[in-house]
Amino acid sequence: MPVEGEYEPSAWDWVARHVDRYESSGGTSSTTMQGKPTVVVTMRGRRSGKVRKAALMRVEHEGRYAIVASKGGDAQHPEWYHNITADPEVTLRDGPIVRDMRAREVEGDERDEWWARAIAAWPDYANYQRKTERTIPV
Repeated sequence: MPVEGEYEPSAWDWVARHVDRYESSGGTSSTTMQGKPTVVVTMRGRRSGKVRKAALMRVEHEGRYAIVASKGGDAQHPEWYHNITADPEVTLRDGPIVRDMRAREVEGDERDEWWARAIAAWPDYANYQRKTERTIPV
């Protein structure tokens, strides 16, 4: 089921601009960050109930996706992680392709596989993990 309702853009200006350009182009513009592909994940805010969107690095394998709650290695999880754990129904835009999905956190060997894929897609994830004591959720 699509995530619908009143949209509240990110408080982080660069994220709001990236998402706006990505979506207003139908997924044909602003689809990368630093030369690497991104996706836009739409979710419901756990406190506000408003539609929220995050531009995240694209980690895909055989039509399945992972999103990595790195927040650049911060000590705290990103707000979008808490939104998705509260309501795992999301919409994922990968370029022009839009899919409704249900998120779940992976653990154990499955997490290890997706973590390796994530690092291949965005090598800085390894640096982010070294910067924090928390295990970065996938």
